[in-house]
Amino acid sequence: MKNKESNFANKYIEQTIDILNNINLEDIQKIVSIISKTKNNNGRLFFIGVGGGAAHASHAVNDFRKIAGIQSYCVTDNVSELTARINDESWNDSYYQWLSLNNLQSEDTVFVFSVGGGSEDKNISNNIVRALEYVKKETLSKVVGIVGPNGGFTSKVADACVVLPIKEKEQITPHTEGIQSIISHMIVSFPNIMYYNTKWESLS
Repeated sequence: MKNKESNFANKYIEQTIDILNNINLEDIQKIVSIISKTKNNNGRLFFIGVGGGAAHASHAVNDFRKIAGIQSYCVTDNVSELTARINDESWNDSYYQWLSLNNLQSEDTVFVFSVGGGSEDKNISNNIVRALEYVKKETLSKVVGIVGPNGGFTSKVADACVVLPIKEKEQITPHTEGIQSIISHMIVSFPNIMYYNTKWESLS
């Protein structure tokens, strides 16, 4: 590897380690506690995100259904419904309109993956903002999230939220999305959440 590329790789890994070392573990534990209660009360998990966050949301549905045994759903998994809602109701309203059909209850939890957390003032992820406004005003469901260093609207309204302590402004998005995946896998592996062993662990 060329020296410049090697230096970048080393720096990126060092930054990742520093972020992980400075995460507020109490915030993770709060999310675990809420999801554990959701599971014990036969509640459902609804995952939302945009871009990389949407990919995390879809992946999390698989993990929390297959490993934790929790009914889980992702707002962006049905591309036909999503694009129809964007076309007919607007991008900003598409997520909350989808959520409103699911009759959210107090036992349910909405889980957000977002770099910026959403901001109506800055016109960032307004669909997440509208969705969370709906959840907080019209339902008794909990909201949890893992977001980048600015926190955004998600961190203001969530019942539990991990705001990642990222210092490097030029690497906010890749670090946020990379560590969101680590934390999501950590949460689903907690003893009080994990129910089924994954295949490789069951073979050992």
